[in-house]
Amino acid sequence: MKGYKLRLILLSFLEFAVWGAYLTSQGRYLAGVGFGEKIGMFYAIQGIVSIFMPAVMGIIADKWIPAQRLLGICHLVAGAAMIGAGIYGVSAGEAVQYGTLFGLYAVSIAFFMPTIAISNSVAYTILEKAGKDPVKDFPPIRVWGTVGFICSMWFVDLVHFRGAAMQETSMQYVVSGALSILLALYTLTLPECPVNRSSEKKSLVDAMGLRAFTLFKQRKMAVFFIFSMLLGVALQITNGFANPFLADFGNLAEYQGTFGVEHSNMLISLSQISETLCILLIPFFLKRYGIKNVMLIAMLAWVLRFGFFAVGNPGSGVWLIILSMIVYGVAFDFFNISGSLFVNETTDKSIRSSAQGLFMLMTNGIGAAAGTIGAQAVVNALVNSHRVPGVDGIIDWHAVVAGWSHAWWLFAAYALIVAILFAILFRYKYQRPQNENK
Repeated sequence: MKGYKLRLILLSFLEFAVWGAYLTSQGRYLAGVGFGEKIGMFYAIQGIVSIFMPAVMGIIADKWIPAQRLLGICHLVAGAAMIGAGIYGVSAGEAVQYGTLFGLYAVSIAFFMPTIAISNSVAYTILEKAGKDPVKDFPPIRVWGTVGFICSMWFVDLVHFRGAAMQETSMQYVVSGALSILLALYTLTLPECPVNRSSEKKSLVDAMGLRAFTLFKQRKMAVFFIFSMLLGVALQITNGFANPFLADFGNLAEYQGTFGVEHSNMLISLSQISETLCILLIPFFLKRYGIKNVMLIAMLAWVLRFGFFAVGNPGSGVWLIILSMIVYGVAFDFFNISGSLFVNETTDKSIRSSAQGLFMLMTNGIGAAAGTIGAQAVVNALVNSHRVPGVDGIIDWHAVVAGWSHAWWLFAAYALIVAILFAILFRYKYQRPQNENK
């Protein structure tokens, strides 16, 4: 199969460019149109639909519609709804209604979230048809997805619409939707992915991948999945609130015009760059310290991620914000990838795929949804409560910024408690290879 690698690189690039156009920047737009108290729901819906939509679409791709065609259909619907949300936001301006905007956005998210797994499935099938090993050949292709994510972040940061950066307007949704439509068209050129039309009947439990829940009978696995959910709480907090946090500094004279305020999305993109580089460190750390210690390092990295936000600022303290971005790679990769490897090593082959789905459900589904809803409540209490103008009609922006610091410290404390409990309760002894050089 000629040119398979370039074709899959483009597929991965576009898949994550769709997500990068709004994931880290929409909080700034939402806060600007008066939805600062509801940002969490725009991120929670991602976790909520991830609980069931990927499984449903996976069944459809396995049984009835070829995966590459279903990928195109999902992106077509997601793109159209996202463009609708963006155009509505532009036309409505400050009079935008939450119900209409969120409704269009939710429809898009419901069809987009399953495409991450479907695009992986398509890539694996094409690699196998080309006689390649997905385990070896997919990671160098997948890294271009992160590149696409970063490129979209930079685009909505640097390109302006009606005098404002796209990250401050709903045009970021239009950019995402347009990329989604482009990817839908691109799937028409991809090779056919066969469906399984066998007459073998599966129970609903097997079809939905629920058999993996039997792993909760094992103490070790039960503890692992519970902590996966608890750490999943942290996954989307900075995606949702880092941008509006940095934007609020722009209301203070000493920070106006600073790079961190004007180009917050580019600053945040250092997190994704770090994520790409930290993947390369995982084999060394796993071999030397074992899975439990690597996952514990990730949890402590989340403490630093939030703690650096608590003491940093986009002015003289921007170096602390940069450190927070750098440590994100360890926080995100060391748990997600190491956790996935742990599941792969400790579960039977017959339920391995379902177990991986359960891991994603606990982290990016239940955990992330609960985390963003909980984080929104914290931000409302500590930050948004100070946005009410005083008797002189002026908002005390110093109090708002101080509220952000208190919120980040609270998130850091949560991550630290989870790390301590994980170290105590998760019992998994690592045996270092005997032939390993010391």
